Amino acid sequence: MKAKEIQELIDFISNSGLAEVKIETDEFKLSIKKNAEAQAVKTVEAPASAPAPSPAPAPSEAAAPSPEKGGAATDSSNYLEIKSPMIGTFYTTPNPDSDNFVNVGDSVKTGQTVCIIEAMKLFNEIESEVSGKIVKVLVENATPVEYDQPLFLVDPAG
Repeated sequence: MKAKEIQELIDFISNSGLAEVKIETDEFKLSIKKNAEAQAVKTVEAPASAPAPSPAPAPSEAAAPSPEKGGAATDSSNYLEIKSPMIGTFYTTPNPDSDNFVNVGDSVKTGQTVCIIEAMKLFNEIESEVSGKIVKVLVENATPVEYDQPLFLVDPAG
């Protein structure tokens, strides 16, 4: 099952009246449980046993970005967000020995790779859907992210 198929299944369950779904094959187990406030997803590979990832940071941190250190206060309402298209682990580099795809202050163009999200042992390059200057990275390297979670703030005027 591909990451996109899993995300479509999660979206379907969110919009349906179902509270819980469990799928089990020879290759993996997938359990999706819908809570009143949020949904929890747990994926376990059958051949390899790995600990479940820790929960993502509270969305309130990403929802209320503060201006960068000192200087003139900027209006963050003009910033665009680059959001996670899937659930997985966020990485700023293609491998531990490489430089970040993008840093604060870098200009990005539509279609440019800005990070990688690992989902079910697949590394997915995430491309920017907007052009502008990276103002803030909202997620720490090697941390879990949720679907539609903001990853970067981009100033389209930059």
